Amino acid sequence: MASAAALTPAWQAPSPAAPTPAGGRAPINPFLRADPSQRARRLARALVSDLVAYHPQKREEGLREGTLRQLFREEIKKSYEEYVEQVGREQAEAAPHFQDALNDILAGGRRLF
Repeated sequence: MASAAALTPAWQAPSPAAPTPAGGRAPINPFLRADPSQRARRLARALVSDLVAYHPQKREEGLREGTLRQLFREEIKKSYEEYVEQVGREQAEAAPHFQDALNDILAGGRRLF
């Protein structure tokens, strides 16, 4: 007779524990840990994408009226603070990832920021 473990499908079997770094927490995506600039770029794009997702009408109005910077002033400030908190001031100021994300995603490719 087969053991219970042998009869358990692979998708139900517990996966072996992933190795964790010295800090005790496994990285969400280990590939991002290796390249801080790539991580910063992706985070900037995610934060700005959230602005568009949460405020689509406000974005359309801002694009139409030319008031995007004014309408999103507070949201951009909060998102940038989150960005700096997560990537560090040095990394945030080293490359224009956040500004690029604002122009590419929020401004729809226009250079407004």
